[in-house]
Amino acid sequence: MHLSKGLKLLELEFTAGQIANLLEGEVEGNPEIAVHKLAKIEEGEKGSLTFLANPKYTSFIYSTEASVTIVNKDFIPEQKLTTTLIKVEDAYKSFSKLLEYYNKVKLDKSGLEDPVFISKSAVFGDNFYMGAFSYLGNHVEIGDNVKIYPNVYVGDNVKIGNDVVVFAGAKIYSESVIGNNCVIHSGAIVGADGFGFTPNDNGEFSKVPQTGNVVIEDNVDVGAGTTIDRATLGSTILRRGVKLDNQIQIAHNVEIGENTAIAAQTGVAGSTKIGKNCLIGGQVGIVGHITIGDRVRIQAQSGIGRSVKDDEVLQGSPALNYGDYNKSYVHFKNLPKIVNKINEIDKGNNGK
Repeated sequence: MHLSKGLKLLELEFTAGQIANLLEGEVEGNPEIAVHKLAKIEEGEKGSLTFLANPKYTSFIYSTEASVTIVNKDFIPEQKLTTTLIKVEDAYKSFSKLLEYYNKVKLDKSGLEDPVFISKSAVFGDNFYMGAFSYLGNHVEIGDNVKIYPNVYVGDNVKIGNDVVVFAGAKIYSESVIGNNCVIHSGAIVGADGFGFTPNDNGEFSKVPQTGNVVIEDNVDVGAGTTIDRATLGSTILRRGVKLDNQIQIAHNVEIGENTAIAAQTGVAGSTKIGKNCLIGGQVGIVGHITIGDRVRIQAQSGIGRSVKDDEVLQGSPALNYGDYNKSYVHFKNLPKIVNKINEIDKGNNGK
């Protein structure tokens, strides 16, 4: 967890006791001491809140000037402390919860900035925020507590659920459907045409109309600069809980199963189906029209050119079983020595 020094909590102050109640923790020290900003433990100063989760940073808790430090319940100090402790089951998770609360407060905007364009046929729910220079097309339907930041385009007939955040500069093309509790980061493009072309008799390419849409279910995060193409027919689908990193390409008619996470710069070609609870590393290339099973693990920079069964772990290009890849790589590193050895044997045989 990395924090810039002095991250302000919206100029608000919270006591150690209040924070402990939020995190269901116990205070050791002064429950009335107040904090108004967050800091790394080695940069803690008066009025700041920090945490200790990694044992490698334990030494800093004895020198930190942070007013309050979140620690695990089993932490026992070996030296005198000047910081008030909040003891919790899991310091890292508790601090993450606090950051989530901070973000919720920070992003709690409402109202319409000027100028914006909202079609007369568009509708939106309570506590709606729309930043300057954003656009809502015809027959757009938006739920409650939705935040649309400046320079966002939302095309005709788009449906967006409750508690969705669309950050600045994102583009959501017509007919797209976005569920509840989703986050679309800056520069993401949802619903652009799939890469559909067919060669004609002159050797030129004719465009195949892309008449489908994109469906994003609940609790999905789409990273900055990621593109999700609309289907040729039917829908490109991101199931519940999918997490996409920045700069990922999801092609037309792809389906990604629940709670699958994909790291940056991965590309998934058209009509491929990816299962549930998969973890896919960065810069992975996946060909089209294949099926990847559930709980699959694919290491970074792998190339997937075949269908993959449940629970496989793959690496390489073309990808091999992870264990086989590591064994093969050991031999590959020693290949010059092996060749020299074979040449020596061959020379010896020729000399007989």
